[in-house]
Amino acid sequence: MSILIIIALILFLFIAILRLDWALFILLATLPTYLIRFSLGPIPTTFLELTLLITFVVWFFKDKPWQKYQRKNWKNTKQPYPYSLEITGILIAAWAGLAIAGFDNGALGIFKAYFLEPIMLFLVIINHGQGSEKKFIWPLAISAITISLVAIFQQITGLFIFNDFWALISQRRVTSVFAYPNAVGLYLAPIIFLSFGLLSSYARKTKLLTALKKLFLILVIALALTAIVFARSEGALIAVLGSSFIIAILANKHSRRIVLGLIIIAIIGTILYSPAGKYLEKKATLMDLSGQIRRQQWTETMDMLSQGKILSGAGLNKYQTAIFPYHQEGIFVKNDDPEFQRHVVWNAEYRASVWQPVEIYLYPHNIFLNFWTEITLLGALLFMWLIGRYYYDAIVLLKSLGREKRNLVLGLIGAMSAIFIHGLVDVPYFKNDLAIIFWLIIALLGLIKIKNKKTV
Repeated sequence: MSILIIIALILFLFIAILRLDWALFILLATLPTYLIRFSLGPIPTTFLELTLLITFVVWFFKDKPWQKYQRKNWKNTKQPYPYSLEITGILIAAWAGLAIAGFDNGALGIFKAYFLEPIMLFLVIINHGQGSEKKFIWPLAISAITISLVAIFQQITGLFIFNDFWALISQRRVTSVFAYPNAVGLYLAPIIFLSFGLLSSYARKTKLLTALKKLFLILVIALALTAIVFARSEGALIAVLGSSFIIAILANKHSRRIVLGLIIIAIIGTILYSPAGKYLEKKATLMDLSGQIRRQQWTETMDMLSQGKILSGAGLNKYQTAIFPYHQEGIFVKNDDPEFQRHVVWNAEYRASVWQPVEIYLYPHNIFLNFWTEITLLGALLFMWLIGRYYYDAIVLLKSLGREKRNLVLGLIGAMSAIFIHGLVDVPYFKNDLAIIFWLIIALLGLIKIKNKKTV
């Protein structure tokens, strides 16, 4: 570990002791610091992980949460943690996935980075953030604008794209600070909707400072969308579009009419312009290249699960090992050729032209299968229940909140929708920063629920 990292961590510790809210702000603004990896003796870790642990320890000893549960203070305890039963069940399921994996170092790393530590941060936010949900969105907006500017710089210059294929101007796909293009969309899409919720929560007539804040948030949204386009992350773009429709439907009657009109226009357009209809059909039926690869992944995953792993899954960090016996080295990419099957069988040149090698990925690229293979079928069902309850609570809150909080909740619905829709074909949770964003979104709705209960 370098001297600069040690100095940075000591400085962060002092900030956390003096101003825990500043430490939380810095932590959330620097989520991509999980890319700074090193070891403490035999234990691999990241800069983000250590700042999170520092934040939790400082909060724990400053707030002394254990005192709230002493018998003499029992009547004065706060409300139960939101979603406490679901969180407990998910931690048990994640522990089961760890046990199935044999408690090896890789599985332990996944357990602490993707489950234990994000939930620890959830506890800090719930205890430290009541009445100030907005302050947790600002650091994410700042990180989003940084990620977006790096991506736009890459698009213009071609520099720092460390994959030669993606760097070519004819097929350029930016990666920003991440290792692959889809990470840009996975990170930015939910933050776009958090920023939108924050933006729309401000009054229409505002003072200069608030007007500047609104202008900054508009810039965040615009640059983030631009970065996603430059990353060519189709899953993220579809997630943004789908989530926009969802919050428009929930917002008010006027926006619902607009959505209905746009849907009608889109249907008429695809009928009149057949190439657009065919393109959308391919995307919807997963018959394009990436869609066919996903379908093959899911087939192999279900084959693996059906062979004695229906309940247990593969275990944390064991998907690649478990899927190996069921994996095909590639697929023949289907096209519109009516004699495709015959040509593949009898024409070697044609067969080679449609052959697509397929690697073994870390996860099945489907939000339900991702959780199923890692933390058991029960764990996957618990996550789906948690997301379903989140939507239910959010929609109920929309009926009782004032304009400011209502628009924040709409933004939270959009953020969760972006995660879920993108997760139908990708991995929106199993990464250090994405796991924290997920639990932050859960915590922000929990904070609004707590405050709403106190005022009704």
